[in-house]
Amino acid sequence: MIAAATAAAGAALSDLRALAFPVRCGACGGRAAGGGPLCAACEAAIPRLATPLCAACLVAERDPSGCTAHPRRRVWAAWVYDARAALVVHALKYDGRTDLAGGLGAALAAALPAAPAPEIVAPVPLHPSRRRERGYDQAALLAEAVATRAGAPCVPGLLARVRATPAQARLGPARRRANVAGAFAVTRPSWVRGRRVLVVDDVTTTGATLAACLAALEAAGAEPEGAALAWAA
Repeated sequence: MIAAATAAAGAALSDLRALAFPVRCGACGGRAAGGGPLCAACEAAIPRLATPLCAACLVAERDPSGCTAHPRRRVWAAWVYDARAALVVHALKYDGRTDLAGGLGAALAAALPAAPAPEIVAPVPLHPSRRRERGYDQAALLAEAVATRAGAPCVPGLLARVRATPAQARLGPARRRANVAGAFAVTRPSWVRGRRVLVVDDVTTTGATLAACLAALEAAGAEPEGAALAWAA
């Protein structure tokens, strides 16, 4: 009873702090919604994508929209990465705001086609050393939220990094491609053979990371697609 009372008091104190010191929207300075980094209006104003991208075309630096030549490199993105999306992604990825993952996963799930639904959801794997530094894996949190809404199991260890790679954000397009080439392996090929597998990441830029993951899954006999919260065009 004492523990329950203490927890209730702590929750009440948090509510009072939120009322007294409301979080301000990082874009417009208004009151943020649900404790997130943006207000509802600014979050709603982030540009949306209505059609999938092609990771193969992104890697080749071609127009990634409307491609039908590479069905196993299709990537669905919820947002176009602008200054507002950057605030949200940064909060999730670097500021420890793991509480945002559920809502962001819902936004990403809403960008996926209703059918065919994935049979397995897996995150782009974070190298163990980077996970230890950060304390969590943001792509895995997003994947879990997407899987819940898709009604499919989330298998975090399905893809593995077989070698450490420098952070993609610091590299140009050509170096990004070389950086992740052959960096991923499917740990349970028998699980994915003939099954629809959705690979989830937070942001895709050149498409190199997702393309490498999708290629590994296709080689294992899967029918893969990718999903990312935002596309940094």
